[in-house]
Amino acid sequence: MAADPADRRQTTRFLLLYALAVAGGAIAYVPFLTILLPIQVTGMAGDSDVTWLAYATFAGALAASAANIFFGWLSDRSAVRRPWIIGGLLWSCVLLVGFAYITDIVWLIAWLVLWQMGLNMMLSALGAWAGDTIPDRQKGLLGGLLAFAPAAGALSASLVTLPDLADAQGRLWLVAMLVAACVLPAVLAGAPRPFPELMRDEPAPKKEPSRSPANMVVRMWLARLLIQISEAALFAFLYFWFRSVDPAMTDANVARIFSVILVASVPLALLTGHLADRYGRPFLPLTIGAAISAVGLVLMAMSNSLTSAIAGYVVFGIAASTFLSLHTGQTLRILPRAKNRARDLGIFNLTNTSPSLVMPWLAIGLVPAFGFSGLFVALAACAGLAAMLVASLSRPT
Repeated sequence: MAADPADRRQTTRFLLLYALAVAGGAIAYVPFLTILLPIQVTGMAGDSDVTWLAYATFAGALAASAANIFFGWLSDRSAVRRPWIIGGLLWSCVLLVGFAYITDIVWLIAWLVLWQMGLNMMLSALGAWAGDTIPDRQKGLLGGLLAFAPAAGALSASLVTLPDLADAQGRLWLVAMLVAACVLPAVLAGAPRPFPELMRDEPAPKKEPSRSPANMVVRMWLARLLIQISEAALFAFLYFWFRSVDPAMTDANVARIFSVILVASVPLALLTGHLADRYGRPFLPLTIGAAISAVGLVLMAMSNSLTSAIAGYVVFGIAASTFLSLHTGQTLRILPRAKNRARDLGIFNLTNTSPSLVMPWLAIGLVPAFGFSGLFVALAACAGLAAMLVASLSRPT
């Protein structure tokens, strides 16, 4: 007997290859933006490196935001994804290794803008490809698998910076080869099963206004933005806060804690994503994750020792990382029009880039007057609001 179409699932092989490709996308930018680019800027700008790095980061974020939407729109219009993924892969890898030949700081920023355009050509089509090929009944599992990406990015940064492994140019080549090795298997040999129902122009209308497509999109967008603001603030100021609690805390210890959180979130995201699929509760883990993130931030605000500070951050970090991974998978469920899928994902991508514009002013306004505890209370309020936004979506589907 033929399988019921409602029970058809994407192959495990494609899911794993797709997760590997998304991990390749993270490897494409995490080592470069967090380590290799700052090193190069310092070598060029000397004592002005912080200022020039800020200019470069700002220009790169603007380019990434615009390119993700633009190339997403183009891939929607063309109704194909793989050519855009391959084109963006080639573009970004060629420009990545080209950074080794840039010797002027202004040209470096211009080159960074061009690289971000190519990278986001690949990332926009890659993200939308999941919406084209993975049915809703596997969106939770997809979100769990996507938790591998940030962990892969962090681990690749540790790998390429191993002493005596490669010089500055060799590191760039190593990153480019790792990215290609991760992305190409899915694109060239993934062979996903087709799901024509995923390509319908609009979903069935919702009877409940609170769960209408437009309302769901707004709630999901705002919830992700609020959690990302909390993540961005901690990413920028975590080291300074740990040092304020215990001056003996080193940057290496902070990096190790961050890596442990990313690795620990992978099995948790896989388990919760699987359970969300099994019981038809796709948004419940998001509500719980955002709520636990708020609890972790409150614990951080109340901490008075290094042990309690680390415990609070671990609670927040694992919950927030799990939330963000599962959120990515479930976002594909609620986008209203398949023909605009990649463009709409580009708009969701603004939640990844815009927090860097909000977070500094939040910290400047709160930390001098109320200390880090005041900042964490404000961030806990953001996470709590995120939980409330997705709570009404958490009823069974």
